[in-house]
Amino acid sequence: MKTVFKKTPILTDAILHYCPGCGHGIVHRLVAECIEELGIQNRTVALVPVGCAVFGYRYFNVDCVEAAHGRAPAAATGIKRTDPNRVVFTYQGDGDLASIGAAEIVHAAHRGEKITTIFINNAIYGMTGGQMAPTTLVGQKTTTSPYGRDENHCGKPIRIAEMLATIEGSAYIARVAVNSPANIIAAKKAIKAAFQCQLDGKGFALVEVLSNCPTNWGMSPVESMEWLEQNMIPYYPLGVKKDKTKEV
Repeated sequence: MKTVFKKTPILTDAILHYCPGCGHGIVHRLVAECIEELGIQNRTVALVPVGCAVFGYRYFNVDCVEAAHGRAPAAATGIKRTDPNRVVFTYQGDGDLASIGAAEIVHAAHRGEKITTIFINNAIYGMTGGQMAPTTLVGQKTTTSPYGRDENHCGKPIRIAEMLATIEGSAYIARVAVNSPANIIAAKKAIKAAFQCQLDGKGFALVEVLSNCPTNWGMSPVESMEWLEQNMIPYYPLGVKKDKTKEV
């Protein structure tokens, strides 16, 4: 019988700890497939975060380093500068990257560090119980905003991709989503482009991935994907925000 699909060997056989319907598993597969297709497994180092993906080192069949909360870009910088032949990527959530790690990611981009960042935006703190994140939408209810995020009190959600696209040292910045087959295909293309940006020595690359959190959103997996489509994408528009990879 002809094989039409099989799991990439860049993912281990460990059972994922994520909640049913969570988008992390989809993104893990896309990242792993890109690493396999680019033939960079033996050169790749993953920086896993403090957050829902804290056990990422169990799932990626590459060298992995656990970074302190928000400090993955700094650790990635050290590894890449020590061994420039390595392909180094950080995998971070919105609490890790957009809150405690905001300064780290901004300055890594400003310096034009030749690393790749996969940024999961599910608009909430997932691992710690569903608190409001910098990316939580106005009016969205969380455990720390039970009446909904108040714009007058908390400001508007931060758009990381647009902010980093304004920084001179960034080379490739995109925002994608994993709520539909078409968007998943586009997400993989962007992730591969971000890795290729590093391979070509162009500079800092980040792909922001809009994902869902059924458990903390209090929805079924299907409902959460629909909510993402109807609420997150209008505020966080998809697309490539900056691409210097084609410049000579």
